[in-house]
Amino acid sequence: MLNRLFLLLAIASEYKKDPRIVQLILDQSKRIVRMRNGIIISETIHGFICANAGVDESNVEEGYATLLPNDSDASAKTLRKQIKEKTEKNIAVIISDTFGRPFRQGQTNAAVGISGIASLLDYAGRKDTFGRTLRVTSIAIVDEICSATELVMGKSLNVPISIVRNYPFDDTKNQINDLIRTRSEDLFR
Repeated sequence: MLNRLFLLLAIASEYKKDPRIVQLILDQSKRIVRMRNGIIISETIHGFICANAGVDESNVEEGYATLLPNDSDASAKTLRKQIKEKTEKNIAVIISDTFGRPFRQGQTNAAVGISGIASLLDYAGRKDTFGRTLRVTSIAIVDEICSATELVMGKSLNVPISIVRNYPFDDTKNQINDLIRTRSEDLFR
């Protein structure tokens, strides 16, 4: 117990983070991927690889932090059901968060939970412009939608939702984990 506390305080001191935030990061992590330059990259309990296990202190009052939903697909499903009950509209719901990306500067919004929409748009088997059969092109369509919505939501504009109209979503039973590469397919683990 004392060793764990010492480790927690050492990480907090080294990375200039509140020890309570470090504890949240550790609680929300399956494993630590890398720690450098004040950033803790981890694999979350959900399977996402991201900074600080998705623990976020932005856009919340001082002394508070937000966590990713325990089951983001269930949260998206609940929102979708409530919206349908109130509006009688069949919609898809995507829950997003801001993620950094390896090998690229800047962050982009990425899907962390979905309901009523396919996570991937698979082009395998279709023909390209020159008639060649596509083999591996699969677009993370929910991530692309999230990135587009960030343009109107803004990080600090107090716009918690956006509506995307006329996207022909496929009312499927997909899950966000469809986007996570298996260990055997992941070239970076």
